[in-house]
Amino acid sequence: MPARNRYYAGPPSAHFDGLRFLNPAGEPETDRSLRDALRWYRTAPKTQWPASVPVSPIVPDARVTGLRVTMIGHATLLIQIAGLNILTDPVWSERASPLAFAGPRRVTAPGVAMEDLPPIDAILLSHNHYDHLDIATLKRLTAQHDPLIVTPLGNDSIIHRHIPEARIAAGDWFDRFDIAPGVETHIVPALHWSSRGPGDRRMALWGGFMLRAKGALVYFAGDTGYGTGAIFRDLRNRFGPTDLALLPIGAYDPRWFMAAQHTDPEEAIQIMRDLDAGAAIGMHWGTFKLTDEPREDPALRLAAGLAARGIAPDRFTAMRPAEVVEFDATRADGPAPPTAIPSGG
Repeated sequence: MPARNRYYAGPPSAHFDGLRFLNPAGEPETDRSLRDALRWYRTAPKTQWPASVPVSPIVPDARVTGLRVTMIGHATLLIQIAGLNILTDPVWSERASPLAFAGPRRVTAPGVAMEDLPPIDAILLSHNHYDHLDIATLKRLTAQHDPLIVTPLGNDSIIHRHIPEARIAAGDWFDRFDIAPGVETHIVPALHWSSRGPGDRRMALWGGFMLRAKGALVYFAGDTGYGTGAIFRDLRNRFGPTDLALLPIGAYDPRWFMAAQHTDPEEAIQIMRDLDAGAAIGMHWGTFKLTDEPREDPALRLAAGLAARGIAPDRFTAMRPAEVVEFDATRADGPAPPTAIPSGG
């Protein structure tokens, strides 16, 4: 019997061959073999992370008229913009794993307790890896907030199997969704892959998001490699300069295994430049030990990379759980590159 995609049925396209999704043509291959995984296991350094890192959770305001970002942990951020509350890749579970007793365990508590969240209007869900799509968290958020979940093709099937009542808008790269009057999001390409278990590699699509609200443009990358950089230059051409970019800076070593699928801090800086972004936030680091680099390495390398390029350190910050940054993105003649404002969070 021929193989069948268990999550999505649709016509072939430039990035879907009828069975599996593909990265854009000309970009590095992300698939890795069992031999590659064993080589990584044999050669991995014994990098130790702390068992836990103290976090003092905060209670966000119910609504914000401007633009405020709160780090929950890993790729989970609360974006408060134009009176809306939006979560990215929400994970409140103890482990990023299909198993409750094994797999990467969080070393930082969530920066906001689930019960202290403001009303959540929407979720931007980038792909189906367990450190980004957490069914237990989505069940609680759906029951408590009934948010609209916007996600690339195929991930809706995964969620609906467990949460039939979830409100989901699934789409392809460059599909647009209106979240509220004057607020829209576009699913955009990322250089990555997907899988929930054996036999389903690349059967659901992955991506990032461009969020436009009241004149401000916010980019959430999800998980991505840098590759040739063409997808980021194309985003700049399609959408214009980005006001704020939420970029992954961790889970990058060893490079021979990870480069095609995860950016390192230097590549994240280049994405910021490719997007012509006014400011950036570093995420996807310091919560789950997924790869070989020391826990603080992403933040240290980001700071060094900015200094080497003569970029002000407050233009691209490696956010930690419970940290809050507020941005002023308005001026008389239109949106301006956001300027970080101390929030006291």
